Amino acid sequence: MKIYIETFGCTFNQADSQIMAGLLEETGGEIVTSLEDADVIVINTCYVKQPTEQKITNHIQKIQTQFPQKKLLIAGCMVDIDPEKLKKLAPKAGWIGARRINSIPNVVKSIMDNHIIRETGHGYDIKTGLPRKRSNPLVHILQICEGCLGRCSYCCTRFARGDLQSYPSSLLKAEAEQAVEDGCVEIQLTAQDTAAYGKDSGENLADLINQITSIEGDFRVRVGMMHPKNIKDDLESITNSFKNEKVYNFLHLPLQSGSNRILSDMKRGHSVEEYKAIVKQFQMEIPELSLATDIIVGYPTEEEDDFNATLNVISEIRPDFLHISKYHHRPGTRSSLLPPIDHAIMKKRSRDLNDLKVAIAIKNNQRFMGTNQKILITDRGSKGGYIGRTNSYKTVVVEKAHLGTFQDVEITQALSTYLKGNLKR
Repeated sequence: MKIYIETFGCTFNQADSQIMAGLLEETGGEIVTSLEDADVIVINTCYVKQPTEQKITNHIQKIQTQFPQKKLLIAGCMVDIDPEKLKKLAPKAGWIGARRINSIPNVVKSIMDNHIIRETGHGYDIKTGLPRKRSNPLVHILQICEGCLGRCSYCCTRFARGDLQSYPSSLLKAEAEQAVEDGCVEIQLTAQDTAAYGKDSGENLADLINQITSIEGDFRVRVGMMHPKNIKDDLESITNSFKNEKVYNFLHLPLQSGSNRILSDMKRGHSVEEYKAIVKQFQMEIPELSLATDIIVGYPTEEEDDFNATLNVISEIRPDFLHISKYHHRPGTRSSLLPPIDHAIMKKRSRDLNDLKVAIAIKNNQRFMGTNQKILITDRGSKGGYIGRTNSYKTVVVEKAHLGTFQDVEITQALSTYLKGNLKR
């Protein structure tokens, strides 16, 4: 039995696909890299944004037209968020929800036997320690918890991922140890909100980071997205854990709006002032910090003053990475009951924010010109060369290098999204 898996969305979703591939191989399946070769096609969906939804919808329609004889399995967030649309879109497809992927071998077997199986709902199987097929043998994605504590008014992902479930730190450390033993040089801690880790189980993120960095070996740890409201009580311990030389000096802390009124409407649970205090603390403790943040442009209640407040905050905190999303209604969310703002206004605001983003990014990166940096090479570039990361998680492209090694480079060019460098002799 040959299975093709295609993944949309976040790092967590990528890990889900790797686990599904590992479980299928362990039970006799063969993972193939082309649709033509597959008996079963698995589409692991993301539903966080409307453009992604449309892209996935078009893709599923195209696959059913091109390969009507092949078995189709829809996995991931779409299954639990929008089942009515999925029934109409792919009436003969099997389903497996985001929290039911441990059942993938049985679901695929049933589909091959011409039984349509639809595993949905919030199962609470632990995903730690499961077999997996890594897409990059040097990078291990460590899912530390699933679900969240938030009630953000615009977010539909929580309908698929459910309530918070943190995995035991002992199991997570064992998985990370195995990954390092397997040759991985980067461990990516991922979750819908890494700062929520342990708030349901009595453990905490700082202790987990300390346990993982205590593992012998030369590797780096990237800590994934943290919700500001869940970092406030543990700020000192988390910043201290980031000081370990194995942890990238990289903080992904979504803001979503620079207006307190909009943050309140969004049910974010934090203020602009609290957000800036967290950033300031990290920057004081870790001077080389790279900051990533997210902004939603055009929330239904956003006025011009609210957007200008966002521009002002971004100008003040000057993030190295800024992810901009235009607001779209998502199924079942509270904000979807509100009338949307004019699309032309939203488009202009997005363009203005993007112009600011690029200007800040270029200026931030220009500070690296002529400096010497130690980078970890983890991948080949899509257009040639090799990709490495500095200690502050800046992307550096070099012409030649060996995968999985640390290299000293001199930065020779600074662009808005990456740096270029030459290996030091």
